[in-house]
Formats: sequence, structure tokens, C-alpha cells
Amino acid sequence: MNAAELLDEIQAELAPHDDDNRLVPLIAAGKAPRAVFAALAAEERWITRSDWRSFHEMASRADDPDARTFFGTLAPGERQAYAMLDALIAAAGPDPGTDLPRAGCQAYPAFVAWLALHGESAATAAGIYANFAAFGTYCGIVAAAMREHYGFDDAACAFFDFFAADVPEIGQQALVAIQAGLDAERLDLEAAHRYARLFQHYELLFWNTLADEFAE
Repeated sequence: MNAAELLDEIQAELAPHDDDNRLVPLIAAGKAPRAVFAALAAEERWITRSDWRSFHEMASRADDPDARTFFGTLAPGERQAYAMLDALIAAAGPDPGTDLPRAGCQAYPAFVAWLALHGESAATAAGIYANFAAFGTYCGIVAAAMREHYGFDDAACAFFDFFAADVPEIGQQALVAIQAGLDAERLDLEAAHRYARLFQHYELLFWNTLADEFAE
């Protein structure tokens, strides 16, 4: 098995649950209240700041230079995304939630932080990258709906535009890092599948926590 085949196999397992996100369809239809964007921005500020540190830690722990390159590329993106949230916060207003930050939303970065300390690099890269496509699709749908149904400008949508964009270089770096782990027989296939499944579950928990709170 090579890296591309492993990712195809993992993504095939994840695909049946990609539509379990209950918030994105509400936003796409313009049926979610505008206040949900204030909550998204507030929670993402916590997440991007945490993931920035976690990716730096992953890069520093990685024995393989290809894994260091992959994680090292992800870290600046989180910093960029963090700065992009300012415009959304200004446009959406304060988060109306009363229990902040929300545990269901912050389980995702907690798992990323755990992997930064305990995960084998190649299996972690596989788990992370296997979920990129679904997250990018969610963000693209949200960005389009923000403009169409909620009247947000480009600056307010920039965070979701950023993660919706296809960046082939990151995909190539992920494949190289995963392949290096396979070639060196360091990559635990079971762990790669497990990490990917947990990433998906925590990702869905993030969106569905907000879906439950803001369902009308």
C-alpha cells in the first residue's frame, strides 16, 4: 500500500458520515440564525490559537523531515486564519452563548493537542489530511451562504474562504510524509484509521454542538 491508497481507503470509510453535519445544511438554506456566526467565530479563535501551537509541537517532535515540513506548513495557516476572524467578529457581534467556550466545540483542538504529544507523525498526518476535503467543503458552503443569505462581505467570509481553498502543495506534503512513514515501517495503519475516525467525530461534534444550540 502506498500513501495515496491509504488515504483513499480511509476516506472511503469516512465518506458515509460526511453528511452527518447538521449545521452546514441549515446555514446553506439560510435557516440558521445570524447569531451562529458569532459563535463560530468565538469558538474558532480558541481552536486556531490551540492548533497553531499543536502543529508547531508536531513539527518539533517529528523525526522525519517530511513530516516536519507538513506540520510546519500547517502552523502558519492557523495563525493567518486566527487574524481573519477579526472581521467576522466585528460583523457578527458578540457570541450569545452562556457556557463559553463550548466543550463540544473544543473537543477537536483538545484531540489535536493530544496527538501533538503522543501521536506518531505519519499516522497523525494521515488522520489530519484524510479529513481536509470534508472540512474544506463545509467551509465553502458556509462562505457561499454567508454572502447569499446573510449579507456578509468578503472580509467577514475570509476565514471560511481560506479553508475552502484547494492548496495542492499541502496535499503533496501530506502524501510525502505518509509515504516516508510507510517506507520506514513506522506508520501504524490501525492508528492512522483510528486518528482519522476520531478527527471526523470531533469535527462533527463541533458543528452539531452549535446546530443543537441554534436550531430554530
